[in-house]
Amino acid sequence: MASWTPRELVERLLREILTSRVYDVARETPLETATGLSSRVGAPVLLKREDLQPVFSFKLRGAYNKIAQLEPERRARGVVCASAGNHAQGVAYAARALDVPALVVMPRTTPEIKVRAVRRLGAEIMLVGDDYASAQQHAEQVGAERALELVHPFDDLFVVAGQGTVADELRRQCHGPPGAVFVPVGGGGLLAGVAAYLKTLMPSVRVIGVEPAESDAMYQSLAAGHRVTLDHVGLFADGTAVTRVGELAFTVATSHVDEIVRVSNDEICAAIKDVFDDTRSVVEPAGALAVAGLKRWMATHEGGERPLVAILSGANMNFDRLRFVAERAELGEAREAVFGVTIPERPGAFRAFCAAVGARVVTEFNYRFRGGADAHIFVGVGISSRADASALQARLEAEGYPVVDLSDDEMAKLHVRHLVGGRAAGVSQERPCRFEFPERPGALLEFLDKLGGRWNISLFHYRNHGADFGRVLAAFEVPDDELPRFDEFLAGLGYAYELQTKNPAYEMFLG
Repeated sequence: MASWTPRELVERLLREILTSRVYDVARETPLETATGLSSRVGAPVLLKREDLQPVFSFKLRGAYNKIAQLEPERRARGVVCASAGNHAQGVAYAARALDVPALVVMPRTTPEIKVRAVRRLGAEIMLVGDDYASAQQHAEQVGAERALELVHPFDDLFVVAGQGTVADELRRQCHGPPGAVFVPVGGGGLLAGVAAYLKTLMPSVRVIGVEPAESDAMYQSLAAGHRVTLDHVGLFADGTAVTRVGELAFTVATSHVDEIVRVSNDEICAAIKDVFDDTRSVVEPAGALAVAGLKRWMATHEGGERPLVAILSGANMNFDRLRFVAERAELGEAREAVFGVTIPERPGAFRAFCAAVGARVVTEFNYRFRGGADAHIFVGVGISSRADASALQARLEAEGYPVVDLSDDEMAKLHVRHLVGGRAAGVSQERPCRFEFPERPGALLEFLDKLGGRWNISLFHYRNHGADFGRVLAAFEVPDDELPRFDEFLAGLGYAYELQTKNPAYEMFLG
């Protein structure tokens, strides 16, 4: 890849954006007012509807621009890409429009709905590996063997320029410069294209990238002054689950991006609901990132007359994931808090506690008798804000109830709320651990086989969330003298894991 200074790269990108060929297949998507969201954040909010592209994602722009720019003899040999979703569909759609053979390498964990979508577009499909890195490596290998042109999802000049046409539309659709444009960030192709264009032609506009807190490769790279590679990324917003950002994107971001905002999964779920409330459309987690970042940014900034723009980057949502989104949206919106509360184990204690909660909506109440003087309850309560949750906690504590706020405890929200049943009799030296494993047919059995029978499994909770990776809470009875071997066992499993021995929800309800 050519070595560019930021200025040289931005100048070249601007030329390529202005001469791109995306509109042979892509639509000029509308810029719509989000009335409800505008009212809530205290500033005019506009949504750039890239979820309305023919493949329900902006990725079509870059894929088509890249393939259309190829010399005829190179194009005739065909193209190859690696992707688990939107880029795959963009390449397949563009290749069909240009009558170019296309090979798409997808991880075996790719949901069948996405595989079928790519196959319907006429692309050849290979399912390889359990993650994007494995698929990308295979795509590069097969591409070299067959002399196919690799269409990279974000680290390619023509791909980035194609994505940058979103900014060209924004400039024409806005009546004057917006105050800020919020851009979802994975590998950084969309961010680079938008930033290069807007900062050149509308320099007063703030360009703000948005990343999931658990997949923040751009944020960490800018902080370090060089591209970093993350050891592990969260997969909820799978469209932005990238361990290393592109070289082109990083070069542009160092000089043309104002800041990066990081958001939680709960905030993303709340943003999906916000978009639905204003548009009656359901975007995917990565597609709602910009809205989540806009809301977080506005929590610490004043609104103004200039509108704020959020790019809705895609809507390829698996239906099965809506259950998880609905569970988390109220938490992300600070409309619900979950607490672990200790109350006396005596008749009338429940009623007294509910009276202390007052005239609030109780969204969840879990309890099981376990004996002793105290009882632990897992309770969800409707709130109006984070400050309201803190005030409720303080009032309960003032009335003598020990309270632990579990609203940000991932283990509590994913697992413990479904397991509140008291401690198991006879279990000793229990070691709880959270795991992630590739979600594909037979994956749960394979995971259990790897756990083996060396230590007794004293607790197990798994729930399919319609995502690429499954999440499990498992506990093992491990004597102290076997802990070194247990640690070696965990490290050798090959799955992402995190010990939860000191987790407050576990200690209160299960430990």
